[in-house]
Amino acid sequence: MALLCRPYVGISNISGYRCLDRRLRTPLGRQLYRCPYVHVRNQITTAPSAAAAEAPPASGQQLSTSSSNGAAQPSGAATLTFQEAVARLQEYWASVGCAVWQPFNSEVGAGTMNPATFLRVLGPEPWRVCYVEPSVRPDDSRYGDNPNRLQQHTQFQVILKPDPGRPQELYLGSLEALGIDVRAHDVRFVEDNWENPTLGAWGLGWEVWMDGQEVTQYTYFQQAAGQALPVPSVEITYGLERILTALQGVKHFKDIRYTPTVTYGEMLLQNEYEMSCYNLDNAHVPSQQQLFELHQQEAKRLVEAGLPIPAYGQLLKLSHAFNILDARGAVGVTERATCFAAMRSLARQIAWLWMKKREELGHPLGQVGALSPPAPAAPQGPLAIGPADLVIEIGCEELPPAEATAAVAQLRQSVPNLLERLRLGHGEITVESTPRRLAAIVRSVDCVQSSIEEKIRGPPAKAAFGPDGQPTKALTGFAAKNGVSVEDVTREADAKGTEYVWAVRKQQGRHAAEVLTEEVGALVGGLSFGKSMRWNGTGAAFSRPVRWLVGLHGETALPFSFAGLQAGRTTRGLRNGVQAEVEVASASDYGDALQSAGITLGVSQRSSQIWQDATAAAAEVGGVIPEAAREALLQEVTHLVEAPTVVRGDFSREFLQLPREVLVMVMRKHQRYFPVYEASGEALLPHFITVANGQIDVPTVRTGNEAVLRARFEDAQFFYAADLKQPLEAFLPKLAGTQFHKDLGNLLQKSERVTGLIRPLAELTGLTEAGDVAEAAARLARADLATSLVTEMTGLAGTMGRHYALQTGTAPDVAEAIFEAVLPRNAGDAVPRTPAGILVAVADRLDSLVGLFAAGAAPSASADPFALRRSAYGMLEALVSNGVRLDLNAALTAAAAAQPMPADAAVVAAVLEFVTRRLEQLLVDGGCGAEVVRAVLSERGADPYAAAQSARDLQACSSEGESGRLPRVMAAFARPTRIVRGKEVDAGWTVDESRFELEEERALWAAYQAAAKEIRRDMSIPDFLQVAEGLVQPVDAYFEQVFVMCDDEATRQSRLALLRDIADLPSGIVNFALLPGF
Repeated sequence: MALLCRPYVGISNISGYRCLDRRLRTPLGRQLYRCPYVHVRNQITTAPSAAAAEAPPASGQQLSTSSSNGAAQPSGAATLTFQEAVARLQEYWASVGCAVWQPFNSEVGAGTMNPATFLRVLGPEPWRVCYVEPSVRPDDSRYGDNPNRLQQHTQFQVILKPDPGRPQELYLGSLEALGIDVRAHDVRFVEDNWENPTLGAWGLGWEVWMDGQEVTQYTYFQQAAGQALPVPSVEITYGLERILTALQGVKHFKDIRYTPTVTYGEMLLQNEYEMSCYNLDNAHVPSQQQLFELHQQEAKRLVEAGLPIPAYGQLLKLSHAFNILDARGAVGVTERATCFAAMRSLARQIAWLWMKKREELGHPLGQVGALSPPAPAAPQGPLAIGPADLVIEIGCEELPPAEATAAVAQLRQSVPNLLERLRLGHGEITVESTPRRLAAIVRSVDCVQSSIEEKIRGPPAKAAFGPDGQPTKALTGFAAKNGVSVEDVTREADAKGTEYVWAVRKQQGRHAAEVLTEEVGALVGGLSFGKSMRWNGTGAAFSRPVRWLVGLHGETALPFSFAGLQAGRTTRGLRNGVQAEVEVASASDYGDALQSAGITLGVSQRSSQIWQDATAAAAEVGGVIPEAAREALLQEVTHLVEAPTVVRGDFSREFLQLPREVLVMVMRKHQRYFPVYEASGEALLPHFITVANGQIDVPTVRTGNEAVLRARFEDAQFFYAADLKQPLEAFLPKLAGTQFHKDLGNLLQKSERVTGLIRPLAELTGLTEAGDVAEAAARLARADLATSLVTEMTGLAGTMGRHYALQTGTAPDVAEAIFEAVLPRNAGDAVPRTPAGILVAVADRLDSLVGLFAAGAAPSASADPFALRRSAYGMLEALVSNGVRLDLNAALTAAAAAQPMPADAAVVAAVLEFVTRRLEQLLVDGGCGAEVVRAVLSERGADPYAAAQSARDLQACSSEGESGRLPRVMAAFARPTRIVRGKEVDAGWTVDESRFELEEERALWAAYQAAAKEIRRDMSIPDFLQVAEGLVQPVDAYFEQVFVMCDDEATRQSRLALLRDIADLPSGIVNFALLPGF
């Protein structure tokens, strides 16, 4: 048990790792192993073994910074073999309280799926383990050719439950145990929120990058098996092949030294090749499908038998069968969702059964209790005697850029609101953020609250004074209660003349340090985030764990508390800096203290520095960074560093032969690099700019990033070369192996349906001249989904389709339509602009919407697994932005006729209603009022462009106010509409001119006939209002003189028929009844 959860490890008991000894000589360091809220049955406290205590200092073997040729040359660490790295990690984590577990005896896709993680993170029991896990991912099979991708790679998994307090520092210590000098390398925590649909699990955390290479996944589990975890666990997952490739300075996994005499390839390359052959080429799909079903049934049976552990083993086997099917290209979008749902359901059942069993056993490992908040404390240090600066710092593990920006915006509102509520005058307020801190700095905050006076009414005067004029008990009690003397009360009469006694109670202001200490913790806890997490026993939630707090008013420390922490005057410097902890003497010294630690607090200052240094670095090689990159990447990069250091790297010119879009995606999206372009801004140069954090060793970091980029480009080059061996058309048959939906066929059949829809759609839109080009493009539009490069980088779908089409001689207009078929890919993306591209994009979405609605896969309020909302928005944007008219009802009917399953009128109506609701939201987001949009959609919703244009026109007319035509025309239609509404006006009734008795009747009839001749259902709103304005005066005059509901039945019917016909004039154009004031 001591290995699982040791409440405290003394300094003298730590093993020979100097990285640990150094950290443990500080107060914060001693907290690394303190876990005060774990209650363990039969607890035994033991020190590490003698062997561990006598282990040689790991930090003595470190990567040298550079060699004479500029490449990183591992020195001591170069001799660290694969098996020695495993032993080092096991020894290190065992020395800090982890049990050394074993790999699972069945294929798992990741260390997370070992029951030592998935099952043990459930429930209230403490659990600390580490273990090696060979992780099998058939889809990553590359026959051993790819230097960085294996179907079986090796993970090292660590689970810390509960959070020990400083797990990031523990992790960095493990890197030093491997001989990695974390002060020389750029080690960063980059947002990467993890989710496993199979296990119904998710968590928040990071990828850990070392010189641009992801070496570890670091996650705080929040949910497993579909349920929130009562005790969040820290999961640390090392990618050993990646780490060892960097440590040993090799370019291919097969060259890693497994032992001093045997390479990784010599041991495992045959295994990698043969299993790749099986996974990609030889696995029998029907057999794997049967295995999936068999393991699923066996898992269900074992759940019913009350055996969660063997049931979980069967779940892992069916998961592996699914992974093989996926690698063989036999799993479509819908089938994937169905399989995930089945596995997720089983995972939840097994999890509940496991927890029930552990509860029945009495939780043998004990239970993690709640973490008690620190005791309230008084302000520390001399209290300010005049206005003084205020600093509030929330120290976190690395915040996601978007969350940091949102928190700053909230603090800019909440801090002044707090000071106003506390009656504290102040000067300028500045709120800034870095990845590891949120800081509010307020100048010249008053030292004492302003006093307030409150006038309080007492008892009536006749009850306050006796007949002799002396105070009664009622008055003396009132005075005592409010802290005033009887002599200070006054007598005043209220509005009714009744006299009361009044007292003025003065509330003296308290010292700012006192009230701020009491209130700031709630301000911190009031911050909200898009995704929040829990990490310790307090139940507090924040975007990422809060690890320290600073509160200062002048020289006074404000010990407010949040999440089990108490604020003080100690902040933290850079992880790779000289000062791990920085004492801040006073609030006015805060900025200088951070600057002395190398930290740039201001976001705008960091951004400017990065942009200036990056453009200068690009200019040194005759290049530029396009201004567009400022918006695309600069903000994110700024929020990833506290102390930016710009590093320019190079790559081989041979990679420039790859499509530019591939290179840019790898650099910008995957690596957060700034690509360097020629001065023209068109062609790329073989250079990139990265931004490291802190005072790193530049040659080491440059070489590491160059190696990472080279590996990624080699991956892309490998896939690209394989794809070019055959024309784009040759990939079409492979689409038959990917199911779109079990009731709707495979992707090839879907492509054929979309192609068949082009001609009818061209007729409906009037884009008939583009029909031939669109048909050719529709046929090839999905072919790139079967290419290796798009399989690896799905964001290049459409882009590579166009490229490969052009490479094989396809007409440019067809190739462009292939690309435009996927547009828009997300909000704010470009839309198709060519007629052929519009047709293919719309046809594809029509087929998806109708087919999936017919198959019962329509979105629900909480789920949209097939992204049909996005499909609808994309279709609408393509039509509206290009001014293309389309009768959606007719188009949906045509798509329904092509489906391989019944899609009746009810399905068409449901899809039309769904799309109309998306159109409504699109127009409201575009600035039109909700009532305006609904008034138009009720009449023109089936034609998106006509509805959008009408909504914009109606909004403009509405903005003219009472001086415009709209109010007068609405009033003219309102009166006839109200009269005929609710009355049985037979459709056969007609206007009988012989029944006219007054001139006003004849005038209105003439005005109606004139208007009816000019009004068309497709006319614009302004044109309609102009014509309809001719009815305003005749309608007003009519109702002044004519009594509609007269006694004569024939006359009454004639008059009602006229009003009915007038009320019907806006039909097909606008429904005035949905506008306010009608």
